[in-house]
Amino acid sequence: MFATYHLLTRNTVIRSSAIAIFLFGFAGAATSPYMSLIGIGELGLSNAYYSILMLVAAFINVSASVAGGIVADRLVDPRRPMLAASLFGVAGFAMVYLFPSAAVFVVASLLFIPIFGTVNALIFANVRGVSSGMTVSELMAVNSAIRAVLSMSWILVPGLVGAALAGRESMLPSFLIAGFACLGLTLLFATSLPTRRPKPLEQGTEYAFLASLRLIAKPDVALRLLAIALISSMLHVNGAVLPLIVTGKAGGNATDVGIIVGIVAGLEVVFIVFWSWVEVRTSTVQSILFGSLVYCVYLFFLGRADSPADVYYLTLVSGLGAAAIIAVPITYLQNLIADRAGLGSSLIAVNVFLGGGLSSFLFAIGTAVSDYAGTAHLAAGAGLAGILLLLALDGYRKQRS
Repeated sequence: MFATYHLLTRNTVIRSSAIAIFLFGFAGAATSPYMSLIGIGELGLSNAYYSILMLVAAFINVSASVAGGIVADRLVDPRRPMLAASLFGVAGFAMVYLFPSAAVFVVASLLFIPIFGTVNALIFANVRGVSSGMTVSELMAVNSAIRAVLSMSWILVPGLVGAALAGRESMLPSFLIAGFACLGLTLLFATSLPTRRPKPLEQGTEYAFLASLRLIAKPDVALRLLAIALISSMLHVNGAVLPLIVTGKAGGNATDVGIIVGIVAGLEVVFIVFWSWVEVRTSTVQSILFGSLVYCVYLFFLGRADSPADVYYLTLVSGLGAAAIIAVPITYLQNLIADRAGLGSSLIAVNVFLGGGLSSFLFAIGTAVSDYAGTAHLAAGAGLAGILLLLALDGYRKQRS
């Protein structure tokens, strides 16, 4: 832990990246809890239209993340794409606050905010790009630490923004707050990140757009992406069914949901550090397998919960498993295209998109043939399928490249 802290503080790029990921998370955590309230409740979008809007926005985000990764690889310097993306964030959040209307909200949600979302993958690409002097264990530790900083922003910011805006008729000021966070990102990228000169060798045809897309579509990459997406889908399904189980079958209320989510988020930060320690001493694949299996167990017992106390008891198991699924696959996904820092890091966004899509399918199927508890069990089955697929592809092979 102290060695990781030393890495974060001694390296200018890594230190700036940790601050940047906090500001990125700040912007998202300030607005995401209120997006539907603003879009539907304040600006008059219908439920169906809002759902389609979010689906298209997710597709645009993953497309932009892949394109941004390809551009960053061609430039051998993600600083300029990061600057551009952060400016899109400033414009997108500010325009909704300054010109609140359904049309402006749609434009911001479909163009400006999804492009701003590419900052996440670009930050990890930037860290990967300066990691040549690090050992594999150091890179794993740094990735986990930066992911923990992102989680920390989601623990702190929603409550602070909610308290600051308590009693107001509109939640639109949350977009102004997010705009200032994006402005801070822009200034940070402009002043704290060194520019790396492009190398002529890295401008060949293998860095062309279509050639880069073919790398993602290769069976050995695509199948591993599917395995991780099946595992990640458990997190998305849990986000949907947990409140419904707590307030339904378990007999709790909305306060219980908030407390449980807060406890798990805090535990995730602690357990992300734990899994970093485990990953260094075993392997990336083993850590993913063990952590995912823990989360399968959690979802199985969540479906059997009959009281709020049952769910409270499960928070320790949930935090332990979720931390592994959140943090450990970052290094694994980057290593799928190890020689392309930008493209490899864009797989983080691809995984989020695929995991979200699979979770929507699982939720629809689960609620059609069963109840919310059965849906939790179905998600656990999907996660187990991902574990078996990953085991078949990699076994206990150590990801040390």
